[in-house]
Formats: sequence, structure tokens, C-alpha cells
Amino acid sequence: MLIRAGYQIRLVTEQPTPMMAMLSLHPSRNKDLRSPHRIVTSPEVPMYDYLDAFGNVCTRVTAPEGGLLLSCDFTVQDDGIPDRVVPDAVQHPIEELPDDILVYLLGSRYCETDRLAETAWSLFGHVRPGWERVQAIVDFTHGHIEFGYHFARPTKTAWDAHQEQQGVCRDFAHLAITLCRCMNIPARYCTGYLGDIGIPPVDAPMDFSAWFDVYLGGEWHTFDARHNKPRIGRVLMARGRDATDTALTTTFGPVQLAEFSVHTDEVTGAD
Repeated sequence: MLIRAGYQIRLVTEQPTPMMAMLSLHPSRNKDLRSPHRIVTSPEVPMYDYLDAFGNVCTRVTAPEGGLLLSCDFTVQDDGIPDRVVPDAVQHPIEELPDDILVYLLGSRYCETDRLAETAWSLFGHVRPGWERVQAIVDFTHGHIEFGYHFARPTKTAWDAHQEQQGVCRDFAHLAITLCRCMNIPARYCTGYLGDIGIPPVDAPMDFSAWFDVYLGGEWHTFDARHNKPRIGRVLMARGRDATDTALTTTFGPVQLAEFSVHTDEVTGAD
């Protein structure tokens, strides 16, 4: 299956403003590209990429006075298989976890394990460890939070989402990640493209999406607390402890968002 994806983001600035952009595909998907993936800027300005501590591609650029348009359009091959379901995937004792996995048990900027630990154990302490416990956390989060774009705010944490019971996909992910970590299940935040592929059309603007991975049975598995069902066509951009590590743009000065559009569509024979 071929997926055509990309975006157009316009930022307005009053002075030259350095920024970082995490808008490239994750290196693990580079082999699947069927057309070049290149960030285009208008006006054209210098920029360069580096790999951050989590293996994500991060682009450094300075938006000139007046602003900058960032855009990209590419085609990627996907296997068209829904997210795997592995009911017998086991939860590892902490002492058996690899060293590089331990960081995904710790609290982070948007995932306050200290504030939700008691809640997590009261809700899921009786559930069988492993896949069943993670699914119970996803079921709870999916039913606990009401989705709505007007509920979004950049400072909202897992604790806030739990208390307010409202949010967007990143809030679903943050709450589920936090509850998993409280139950000693390593969990990491993921962001990328997720088109309306294999489901009825959705009457809403396309956007980037957030989901999460958990470490069970010696490997990472994908879960999605917002949709709570296996989906087709996830295209990973970045992953880390939470949204801090995967921010689409991080600017070092005042910036206004003037335009934001994302497209993610299956390429058909007619295309």
C-alpha cells in the first residue's frame, strides 16, 4: 500500500527566530520511502538535520523576520497491516529490563507518575500483568477522556487530562503512558501520520496523531488510547518520553502559527 503524506505550516515572526523542527520521518521508515522526503522552506533559508538522543531527525533553522513556510510532500510504502495484537505478551520484572528501557518508566514533563501512582494501582492492581493490564489502561483512558480539538492546550499534562476528562490525542497518550509507567510497564510517546485508512471517512481536518508504545515480551507494541482499535497506515515521525521530546516545532522567540494543514491519504489506482 502506498500512502501520500505531507504538510504545510506557516509561522509568522517579527524578528529572526531560531527554531527546531521535528517534521521528518523517523529513520526507521526511510527504507519505505518511494519518493524523496525533503522539507521545503519559503523563503529558502539554510537548515541542517541531526539525530537527537532518541534517534529522531531534528532540523535546525532560523525563521527570518516576517516568517517562514515549511512544507513537505512524499510517498511511503506501508504493509497495510493493522497494529499487532499479542495477548500473551508478558510484563517483565524491572530487574530484567534492558538498561536503555528504564528511562521509559520514569516520570517526565507531561507524565507525572508521582501524582497518578495511587490511582493507577487502585484501578489496575488487580488486572493480570502484561497485555491484559495495558489493554485495561487503554480502555479506561479511552472512556475517561472526551476528545475535542477545542480542549487542547500546550501545558496540559496527564494529571490535567485525568482531572478534566477532556483532551486531544496527545492527552490520551500522556494519560495512558503515565498509568502504564505507574504499573511498572515501560511506555514511550509516538507522533506521526495516521490517515483515515481502513475506516469510514471522518468529517474533521487531517492532523498529525499521537499514540504510544509499551515494552512487553522483549519488544515494543503499539497502542492507541484515543481510537482504541488496531489501525492501518501509521507513519512514525518521532518518539520519546512525552510530547516534549517530539514537539513538531520548538521556537526560541515569539512566533504565531498562521497556517497548518496535513494530508495523509492512500494512493489508489485512480491517483
